[in-house]
Amino acid sequence: MDIKSMKNYLYWLYCQFELITCSYLMEPWEKLLFYTFNITMLVMLLYAAYIFVPVHVSTAFQFFLHLVGNQHENTVSILK
Repeated sequence: MDIKSMKNYLYWLYCQFELITCSYLMEPWEKLLFYTFNITMLVMLLYAAYIFVPVHVSTAFQFFLHLVGNQHENTVSILK
């Protein structure tokens, strides 16, 4: 895929986004507020997923290991 066709494709995607969100009807200052809000929400969502999803996956993995019987031995029982 050459650069020109990629540029045209990205422009087409941008036009589709403007059509779907009806942002082509907005004035420039309204577009700025709209895009700023949407980008802020997307960044906050990605940050929350980056922070919380690995913790939940790890907890679920430990829970399922506990169900199957691969329990970690207690350090106190090892010492006795």
